[in-house]
Amino acid sequence: MKISGFSFVRNAEILYYPIAESIRSILPICDEFVIAVGKGEDNDHTREIIAAINDPKIRIIDTVWEEKYCTRGMINSYQTDIAMKACSGDWLFYVQADEVVHEKYLPVIKARCEELLNDIEVEGLLFNYTHFWGDYQHYHAGHGWYPWEIRIVRNLPKIHSYQSAQSFRWFETYDNPRQETGTRKLNVAKVDAYIYHYGWVRPPHLMQNKRRALDSVHWGKGKAEKHYATAPSYFDYGPLDRLGRFSGSHPAVMREMIARFDWQDKLQSNGKPNPSRELHKHERLGIRLLSLLEKVTGPIGTFKNYQLLKR
Repeated sequence: MKISGFSFVRNAEILYYPIAESIRSILPICDEFVIAVGKGEDNDHTREIIAAINDPKIRIIDTVWEEKYCTRGMINSYQTDIAMKACSGDWLFYVQADEVVHEKYLPVIKARCEELLNDIEVEGLLFNYTHFWGDYQHYHAGHGWYPWEIRIVRNLPKIHSYQSAQSFRWFETYDNPRQETGTRKLNVAKVDAYIYHYGWVRPPHLMQNKRRALDSVHWGKGKAEKHYATAPSYFDYGPLDRLGRFSGSHPAVMREMIARFDWQDKLQSNGKPNPSRELHKHERLGIRLLSLLEKVTGPIGTFKNYQLLKR
């Protein structure tokens, strides 16, 4: 059995993505790791950071992001596909640039891949998620944040990255990652492991820069620049006591990054949200009530791009 890791990235350094940590977290169980690295800003050194990991299993594919695909998040899927289709493994393990796997899960993941290798009905593996917010002690425990997602798929030509690279689908004829006709959801099995998502943990001014970059590939650069020209320069995370409190341990590869945490004085520990800004989704009364209901019923109306098999 061979496992290939893969990902895509651009401007990870200046946008505070834990890209090296992400790669290193799954590298021990990968036979190769393929990453599409987009040409970034002149002051960004993402490619050098990845090369400095200095592992022969890592293969970098240099890319240029075409502006015409920087809408509705399609560029993310196209870049994901570039890396995925260059992989040679039986299983393909996808981690985004802000996703990290705890080392305690690696034996579990590898064993699950071996167990299901010859079960051809299983096309992918479904992971649990922890979405951190603001710092490394708080996470989303309510409605609106996907609790599971596909992160390992079989190496089959008709499996492609879907929508804005959040998930994967089977495409009978591939046209673009947002097409619905001629596609179907993958048949997946659960793996008892978590993805730690650090996409909303960075200094507030860099969080705002990251949002600008993300919105640029969903709205188009012009619309995003116009919006952020009058937006605050700092992202307001809001009161953190409305979130879950994390009591576990973080992946060992995150130790140095967590040690650099220095924006505690810019966070709000409790109280009411700033009335001068739009409420975050988790701060809205309807969502808060729905989150309470889900503690009894389980997730309601969550994005579910898969068919779960009993395995």
